[in-house]
Amino acid sequence: MKRSTENDRILFSGSMKMADLIDANSELLGVLSRMGIRFGFGEDSVEEACGKCGVNTNTFLLICNVYTFDGYSPANNVLRKVDVKDIVKYLHQSHAFYMDNALKDLEGNIEKMLQPCGERQSKVIWGFFSQYKVELSKHFDYEEKTVFPYVEAVLSNKEHGGFTIGDYKENHSNVEEKLGDLKNIVMKYMPSVCDDMLISAVLQNLYGLEKDLEKHTSIEDDILVPLVKRMEEDGKK
Repeated sequence: MKRSTENDRILFSGSMKMADLIDANSELLGVLSRMGIRFGFGEDSVEEACGKCGVNTNTFLLICNVYTFDGYSPANNVLRKVDVKDIVKYLHQSHAFYMDNALKDLEGNIEKMLQPCGERQSKVIWGFFSQYKVELSKHFDYEEKTVFPYVEAVLSNKEHGGFTIGDYKENHSNVEEKLGDLKNIVMKYMPSVCDDMLISAVLQNLYGLEKDLEKHTSIEDDILVPLVKRMEEDGKK
């Protein structure tokens, strides 16, 4: 798949209307809530709407590009305009969304889908779901308790116990494998007694979560890590 860079046509700008930005890509609705941008922005431009909510416009636009262009890779001059605090806030809010909304919606649809199934079939599906939920929770817990406090310490020039952002990148776990296993089981092996519409609803949840998590990982690896690494290097000078 082609990677998008800053040399590609830039779709978004601070001067365009916020409503037009959402109209261009409805998947950005989730970005609004996680960035803390409220509805009711009327005819405000992106810059005006972000300003009213205390959000760095360049950070918002960068995240919008990540969600809109597959494989988007920001250049250094783009990264220099980003607010690290807003990136961390966005990632934190994403964690809450996944655990409190996305997984609960998925769990509810799985429960409906499995109602006509036997105990053995249900146990297999719930086993995969439970394992994935635990793994995702551990992944987020590590970031919330270790990575984000470290980033805040670097921003504040405080002691941070020898941890570096390189340690995070080396140990950044991939949480997509179990999600893929669950998706394949639901798609290929659900018995005929299950309602196709309910199976489709579960698959839509799974595909949506998978895609969103890919963007989430890109923000961590391609934006947060390079930004913090630069701050580490600047702090050594």
